[in-house]
Amino acid sequence: MTRTLALTVMLVLLGFAGFQSSYVTLGQSDFKTILDGTSLKGWDVVGNANWSVADGAVQASMGTGFLVTPQSYTDFQITADFWVTDDANSGVFIRCSDPKTINAMNAYEVNIFDKRPDQAYRTGAIVDVAKPASIVNTGGKWNTIDITARGPRMTVLINGQKMVDVQDNKHARGPIALQYGAGTVKFKNVRLKTL
Repeated sequence: MTRTLALTVMLVLLGFAGFQSSYVTLGQSDFKTILDGTSLKGWDVVGNANWSVADGAVQASMGTGFLVTPQSYTDFQITADFWVTDDANSGVFIRCSDPKTINAMNAYEVNIFDKRPDQAYRTGAIVDVAKPASIVNTGGKWNTIDITARGPRMTVLINGQKMVDVQDNKHARGPIALQYGAGTVKFKNVRLKTL
């Protein structure tokens, strides 16, 4: 009887361990790559930025404008690898209410702008909503941005460091846009999961 009980406990624990492993794998697979760096497929181009594909990334170095998802999102997590020059002005705009005219008034602008004249809303900030918790310089190297929006709460991480954790309810739903404003900007491995 004791041997049967021990075997049953072992099978239950192994089954639970398998469940845990499956759960972790399932959670990771919830992310969908929406920009892999090999094409602009699945994105609308707004403005005159010279977006192109080179060396496994989507990049721009002239003009101004956005790459915009045709879909709208409410609660989601988005991660992206980005590379910018020191003088770059870029960002990830979320919950854009007007996908043809995107700005910090009708969307949340998660800034990538190390040399922003008003340093209060530099890289890692949500412009006019939340200042970054610390100063992170991103020019001249690959970085990762991680943005989560769930209801009114938004968090922003740069290279795993929490920059913003804030609540704001101005914008509830809309497309996501990658910005080109100045310098050289590159994006790849843009992944999204809905929450």
